[in-house]
Amino acid sequence: MRTRLSRALPVAAVVLAAFSALPVSAAGAAVPAPAPYAAPVDHPTYIVTVRKDLDPADVAQLVGATPVHVFRSALHGFAAPLSPGQVAALHALPGVEAVEEDGTASAG
Repeated sequence: MRTRLSRALPVAAVVLAAFSALPVSAAGAAVPAPAPYAAPVDHPTYIVTVRKDLDPADVAQLVGATPVHVFRSALHGFAAPLSPGQVAALHALPGVEAVEEDGTASAG
């Protein structure tokens, strides 16, 4: 699934390239080229379940994750793109019951 940001990145790259082609400022002074844009790394999305007495959003915040969804009914947890370091940190937290990469499921 592509996000709006990932679809906008090629446009942003073209705009940055156009501006970096301008060698001088209006005052005639040399303008340093802008630093190249570093696209964010796409991490896989994980489903994290936590104990009922914990707030899933607080657990996500502990490891610097930004949930795409917080579950409070059938599951108690959150879904978020996570780096390998965040996955390891969640596994080490007491109260985290499961950390599983999101995927498709089918009935056998």
